[in-house]
Amino acid sequence: MNWLPHNSPLRRWLAIGTGVGIEIGMRDLRVVAARVRPGGIRVLGSTVIERFRERPAAEWGAEYADFLKRLGLSHLAATVLLPRREVVVRVLALPGVPPRDLEAAISFQIDALHPYAEEEAAWAWARLATNESVLIGITRRDTVARYVSLLAEAGVKAAAFTFSAAAIYSALRLLGAPPAGGFLALHEDEEGIEAYGEGPARALFSAEFPAGWERGAAMAAAELRLEDGQSALRLAEALPAPRTFPPDFDLSTFARAYAAALHAACPRLDLPLNLLPAEHRAAASRLMYAPTVALLVLLAAASLALAAIRPIEDRRYLAALRAEIARLGPVAIKAGELDRQIEAIRARTRSLDEFRRRSKADLDLLAELTRRLQPPIWVAQLEMTRDAVNLAGEAEQAAGLLKVLDESPLLRNSEFTMPIARIGSAENFRIRCQREGGVP
Repeated sequence: MNWLPHNSPLRRWLAIGTGVGIEIGMRDLRVVAARVRPGGIRVLGSTVIERFRERPAAEWGAEYADFLKRLGLSHLAATVLLPRREVVVRVLALPGVPPRDLEAAISFQIDALHPYAEEEAAWAWARLATNESVLIGITRRDTVARYVSLLAEAGVKAAAFTFSAAAIYSALRLLGAPPAGGFLALHEDEEGIEAYGEGPARALFSAEFPAGWERGAAMAAAELRLEDGQSALRLAEALPAPRTFPPDFDLSTFARAYAAALHAACPRLDLPLNLLPAEHRAAASRLMYAPTVALLVLLAAASLALAAIRPIEDRRYLAALRAEIARLGPVAIKAGELDRQIEAIRARTRSLDEFRRRSKADLDLLAELTRRLQPPIWVAQLEMTRDAVNLAGEAEQAAGLLKVLDESPLLRNSEFTMPIARIGSAENFRIRCQREGGVP
């Protein structure tokens, strides 16, 4: 994601870098090397590698390496434009979707945006400047794998695989802003007419037309809903013009490779639409190691300084610690004594609370027995412990007392502790019951 708005004046001052762009054509490779500075763009060189599909990769790879060597750019990794016919370009409007949910929203719809099987598609996306639309590029995984293998065989280092719409969109905003109110730019080559435009109806429009210039322009303008009479530009006229360039450089021929070179020069200011798997991406500049080296130097200096002052700081800290211990020692002793006194008071409080609960539980149980063992039942002896109750007395029918007692919520597991004995018209009983839940 671009970390600066396209209309921020700071972007221009951060536009510093050198890059190589490669456009993969039907027959040839077009290569442009460019250097970007806040004051303008300088084209360092360009070349056409002809019939690369028919020649051994090592042969045309050596031709590419010689081109970079002449310019002193052998360390650079290129941005590669995949053929437009092999990339499905979609612009998806997602108003109201927060940035953290964009990936999930796109993944949910991606299968409906291309004609490939799910496992065959490779895709990448980036949010456009409108903040409500995203640009998505989709191609076949085997297409990416084929070009990765081909470039590796030729010894060509690639930092990114992207497509023309993403490179053009970024190039238009590198040192300025695109034309206000919308525009249409066309590029013609041996494959047909490629149209790129921006307008009120579409944040970005990209398509290929096999028809002629006028028909392609009319169809694209209708899609963009541009104002009547607004003529189509050549892509070379829409892109930021280079300040200097070699005499043999023709921007009309190398327009797309030129846009890719600008993308390679300032990748952090461009749309991060990279279809190249991360494991195959090569570093593009020696300058990328400068922050690491600077941080290592600062870390070494800080380590030396820390090693020098650590003994002094340790002695100071130890002295301050001892003084603080001497000052707070009596306070700590007093606090310990107070803690012990508080704990003793709490223990006595708990004992009183337990005694109060026991008395209440005993009275509740006595009331429960009085309610359940009504006359003519007579209890001659009652003994209560914390977990049991022992009853002895007389009743007309003692056998049913166990059920009566077990129905109480305060008693359980009632049992006779001796056989029932009949004396006259009454039966003597002795029963033991467990108290429900015990008593604290």
